[in-house]
Amino acid sequence: MIDRTVLKEHLVKWVLVAFALSSLLFLFLIFIFILAEGLPLFLKVGLNKIIFGMKWAPTKGHFGIFPMIISSFLVTIGALIIGAPLGLSCAIYLSEYAGKRTRMLLKPAIELLAGIPSVVFGFLGVIYIVPLVRNYLGGSGFSLISTCLVLGVMILPTIISISFDALVSVPRTYREGSAAMGATKWQTIYKVIIPSAKSGILASFILGMGRAIGETMAVIMIAGNALKIPTGILDPLRTLTGNIALELAYATGDHRLGLFSTGVVLMVIIMILNYIANFGIKRKIAK
Repeated sequence: MIDRTVLKEHLVKWVLVAFALSSLLFLFLIFIFILAEGLPLFLKVGLNKIIFGMKWAPTKGHFGIFPMIISSFLVTIGALIIGAPLGLSCAIYLSEYAGKRTRMLLKPAIELLAGIPSVVFGFLGVIYIVPLVRNYLGGSGFSLISTCLVLGVMILPTIISISFDALVSVPRTYREGSAAMGATKWQTIYKVIIPSAKSGILASFILGMGRAIGETMAVIMIAGNALKIPTGILDPLRTLTGNIALELAYATGDHRLGLFSTGVVLMVIIMILNYIANFGIKRKIAK
């Protein structure tokens, strides 16, 4: 006779396995759905004309999304340039310098920042950042620099939280050993703690990058949505996500298929970036 305890253990195990596999199933179904909707246009128009095409006019048979691909990368890189140093600096302060009471006050506030809807960031960007850029730098204010500033703030909670956990997880003996050898506190942080936590810090940058490249609402409100490659920080632009969100509601026929093709390209880009990032993390750990 099978022991009831063993039976329950097996039952719990297989239930958990089913839940774990369900996430993979949902991801697979989403990818298949988008691919099935977007692939026909790739076969009809051609891969090169869609990915490297410079003109987006679906009603006239032009489906080029290259300007939007470049714009998405520029926005993501700009957000990381702004958010990564600020986020890492804040994480270092919280883990190494802040007292218990300060940490108890700041940590929940940062986590609360992550829960603010993106439309609120977009609204604040339109009210404050866009006029500042317009008045002091020129242009319309709806530009690459405005978008990067807003996204740089939006990715801060992700970078700070994960970097903080990575820094705190460094064993205390590392700090004590460095201090025993005569290193200052900053030398210990720069030479010992940060290199030891580099895999977690890199992971925080990757997740922040994913948040930036996948953001839609705030980008639509601030970017200016111009269908061209920005040649300067004051130029307007349109990202892949913004293009889908702006036009999907009224798109039909090949226009609709073109938006799904945009979604396919976006998913492939994110998968490639994640693969490169994970490969980089594994190499860092191995070293």
